Amino acid sequence: MTLSDSFGRQIDYLRLSLTDRCDFRCVYCMAEDMEFLPRAQVLSLEECETLVETFVQLGIKKVRLTGGEPLIRNGVVDLVRRLKQIPGLEELLLTTNGSRLEELAPALKTAGLDRINVSLDTLDADRFKALSRTGKLEKVLAGLQAAKAAGFKRIKLNSVILKNRNADELENLVEFALQERFDISFIEAMPLGHIDDHQRSEEFISSADIQDVLQKRWQLKDSNYSTGGPSRYWQINDSQIGFISPHSDNFCASCNRIRVTAEGRLLLCLGNEHSLDLKAIMRRYPGETERLKNSIIDAMGNKPERHHFDINETQIVRFMNTTGG
Repeated sequence: MTLSDSFGRQIDYLRLSLTDRCDFRCVYCMAEDMEFLPRAQVLSLEECETLVETFVQLGIKKVRLTGGEPLIRNGVVDLVRRLKQIPGLEELLLTTNGSRLEELAPALKTAGLDRINVSLDTLDADRFKALSRTGKLEKVLAGLQAAKAAGFKRIKLNSVILKNRNADELENLVEFALQERFDISFIEAMPLGHIDDHQRSEEFISSADIQDVLQKRWQLKDSNYSTGGPSRYWQINDSQIGFISPHSDNFCASCNRIRVTAEGRLLLCLGNEHSLDLKAIMRRYPGETERLKNSIIDAMGNKPERHHFDINETQIVRFMNTTGG
């Protein structure tokens, strides 16, 4: 079976949030004083496994575990091990802030996790603390080295660039990626959730502006590399330099993704509120796989053609940690 929406797009990529909780409080992602979901409202790991099995039967080939911070969820390594045993799942990925990678990277590799993305917005320890509010740069860097030592290939850094916070580090971040043989994607900040720390419009920098900076030092070569996600890649030496541009270079026409939030809502578009409560279906009709499948198939008709972000206002009130990174 395959999933498709009313615009003919084939859906083969699921991003599944394991928790809305995070041990960082990044200024572009959430408020400093967050209220998190009660435990009972969050999907159990067994429910997460059931959903992945169901989606794979419907044609999903790739699953990315997200959060919040997925590695603070108890039982995450065992969940990875169980998900990798699902017939038809071709790739299991994880996006993390890196805070627990030093501890968990070897076990995640043994469990079968295929690839890791690590958020890294700065290489300055003081600035890292200011941007994350609670994080420690040395822990993330140690986690990256642990992931390399564990045997993970094509580790990718994700960097959200803010004009007045870290845009002066673009070259340093690329140099670090080249030195360590990481890939890196630069991400335009998205207006999800109300934040008080800064005005998003004042901090916005486009992918084209970032490319202009990098091209003054390196030749960005055309690349046909693709991970099946929204990054559009260029190449410097052996590293892939990606750009995720939800504002300046809309990628909705090729969207192959859906998300399930930590509370079990099937979110059909990052920039819209169309959703379906899968947790309610599973808990009301336990074991009724066909009912769950049919509900998912029917929901695809509500997937919108595109998002319409406006950097000057918050159109989506849920934060990124609630959405699933």
